[in-house]
Amino acid sequence: MQYGFVIEGGDVNSICEMSQQAEDAGWDGVFIADAIGVTFQGTTFPGFDPWITLAAIAARTQRIRIGTLITPVSRRRPWKLARETATLDHLSNGRVILGVGLGAAEDDGGFCKVGEAMDIKVRAQLLDEGLAIMAGAWSGKPFSFTGEHYRVEEMTLLPPPVQSPRIPVWVVGVWEKDKSMRRALKWDGIIPQKYKSFSRLTPAEVKALKQYSDQRREATTPFDIVVGGTTPGEDSKKAATKVQPMAKAGATWWLESRTMETLDKISLRIKQGPPRVD
Repeated sequence: MQYGFVIEGGDVNSICEMSQQAEDAGWDGVFIADAIGVTFQGTTFPGFDPWITLAAIAARTQRIRIGTLITPVSRRRPWKLARETATLDHLSNGRVILGVGLGAAEDDGGFCKVGEAMDIKVRAQLLDEGLAIMAGAWSGKPFSFTGEHYRVEEMTLLPPPVQSPRIPVWVVGVWEKDKSMRRALKWDGIIPQKYKSFSRLTPAEVKALKQYSDQRREATTPFDIVVGGTTPGEDSKKAATKVQPMAKAGATWWLESRTMETLDKISLRIKQGPPRVD
């Protein structure tokens, strides 16, 4: 089990400082949102460009993995996204993980207020085509692509990422929606969600998902199952007790998330360290 922290809120300098704190405290990863302008339940939240922010984090850390949760590929040009992530992978010496999904289109002005595709089926198609193009671009070899939405004439993007064969991709997958699950199984990890629910998967559901992925995934490379929640930093035994059932069920990453908390509380939880069970 590895342990990451999803940093939500704060100014860009605070995010970088807390990322350093996370590395010092023994966390394995730091992840930030990729949104243009989020308004939820009438409140507009501040945000920063993820690639500039992650570049600053990369420059101020040495070991910790870094990435987005999540990047809505449908509103990014995939060849540009491939270049941005490959550059970040070089800057960080191979520490990037790219989390992708359809995005919260209804809450993000970067979709609904600027003419981006809103239809969920279209966004799913753009996600699939975008990932295929990015894989080709990351290969460092000539590639071309013809799809319903994108067409790429033969081209080569150099240099490829530091990581080989490419940057790891975690995909949001809806448990137990077969089409959504099959999309995630093509890549390197799944960020599981329940269908039309904000509740988190139980350990029993994680175990079933692990069995599902073991039976159906064609690739033999490692596959991450990413879960998360909140744990009490002041009680390491209680924190480990909460995480341990997920680890036993087959989860490979625990992501701590402290939504709507003050920066002081987020920073304190980071400094308390991950809820390790091993």
